[in-house]
Amino acid sequence: MRSVQNFAWGLLAAATVAAAADSDVTQLTKATFDDFVKTNDLVLAEFFAPWCGHCKALAPEYEEAATTLKEKNIKLAKIDCTEEQDLCSTHGVEGYPTLKIFRGPDNVSAYKGQRKANAITSYMIKQSLPAVSLLTKDTLEEFKKADKAVVVAYFDASDKASNETFTQIADKLRDNFPFGASNDAALAEAEGVKVPGVVLYKDFDEGKSVFSGKFEAEAIEKFTKTASTPLIGEVGPETYSDYMSAGIPLAYIFAEEADERKELSEALKPIAEAHRGVINFATIDAKAFGAHAGNLNLKADKFPAFAIQETVKNLKYPFDQELEITHDAIKKFVDDFVGGKIEPSIKSEPIPEKQEGVTVVVAKNYKDIVLDDTKDVLIEFYAPWCGHCKALAPKYDELAALYAKSEWKDKVVIAKVDATANDVPDEIQGFPTIKLYAAGSKDAPATYSGPRSVEDLIKFIKENGKYKAEVSEAEAEAETPVAPAATESGKEEAKETDVHDEL
Repeated sequence: MRSVQNFAWGLLAAATVAAAADSDVTQLTKATFDDFVKTNDLVLAEFFAPWCGHCKALAPEYEEAATTLKEKNIKLAKIDCTEEQDLCSTHGVEGYPTLKIFRGPDNVSAYKGQRKANAITSYMIKQSLPAVSLLTKDTLEEFKKADKAVVVAYFDASDKASNETFTQIADKLRDNFPFGASNDAALAEAEGVKVPGVVLYKDFDEGKSVFSGKFEAEAIEKFTKTASTPLIGEVGPETYSDYMSAGIPLAYIFAEEADERKELSEALKPIAEAHRGVINFATIDAKAFGAHAGNLNLKADKFPAFAIQETVKNLKYPFDQELEITHDAIKKFVDDFVGGKIEPSIKSEPIPEKQEGVTVVVAKNYKDIVLDDTKDVLIEFYAPWCGHCKALAPKYDELAALYAKSEWKDKVVIAKVDATANDVPDEIQGFPTIKLYAAGSKDAPATYSGPRSVEDLIKFIKENGKYKAEVSEAEAEAETPVAPAATESGKEEAKETDVHDEL
């Protein structure tokens, strides 16, 4: 029997080694890291922990991107921070996964893209290009295909002011778009551009947008942001954060079938065109992401549906689901929204009559508790169905009890809010999300991204709170067992959490 077991373990070990050997992601250690970043011009490095759920979700995407980028000589690497603590500390890693771009050991920048294979690939290709690529009639067509949207300027070789302005824009936005420039007057004329001018070429909508305003940085940046957003796009895991960070409201068109989404898009296209640059419009697959309707104060089982979200303030304006979605009805609703004639919908649970243990926050008492400027408030944004939230619950209860019986009981609040049942000003993209609103600086909360242990949360409160409050770690040494959610059913809930993390 022992020989059979040894044989089985041998096969498993061999398979593991083979899988590692086949990987296009290089695993680095303290001994190999410096040489690797010195000998490769461009490296994307992931600092991870094996227990981190987001790291596990990233792994296959990271592998796929590494394979695609290999032919462009862009290297992807990873560092296990549970094994290489000194190396991770040297590079200021505070949460997982942390992704950094290295152009040699001394030129380091944060990766700011999405964690999907095609997004990683697109982002790193942009990083490999110069801030502005010089283009000719022979290279323009290929450059147009470098990404889903590219920006090209046309100006005279002697026009130093336009050159400097465009270079300034390219340096600022190079993470978002490839930038090119040409001083070929004949090429500009062939492209229908009046010099100096800018064209955003794209693989959607009308194919290209031409900037014809005054050649100034602010105007060109605004044009670029507006022109690169599809007239009616699609909300999904890869686009959600872009819409949330766009700085303008987002109008959602929920429908379960692709044909119905297409039909509604066509009907509402004139409205989207009239409000382009003021409101983004996008469809959303109600079969895959119908639960998100509840976050907009819509019924999550009645489609098609329409709602507008003021993304900056996280205010929701649901369209009456008893009414039919037509061009005329939505036009009036959108016009009234723009005119300030519609009140936002506020969803809130009742204010608890009594508070014990973890302080329960709802929309109606959010301002009074979380924004109390005299207290450090640690708040967990959770969802009832979230397996990770259930696993955290006993530890969070323990944390609240420790502070409640400490000298800091009137200075530190441990709170939680069901973010699916209450409207809160924060835009939450995953559960649980934990933030600390320090006394005296409520406009700049610190977001927690470390291990969800009592000891680490205590450290986070001490380091980020106004009062530097610390309770006895000795009382919290025993790690609370994982809640029953970490069973097979819990795994299913965790999968759903991952979907909500991305959208």
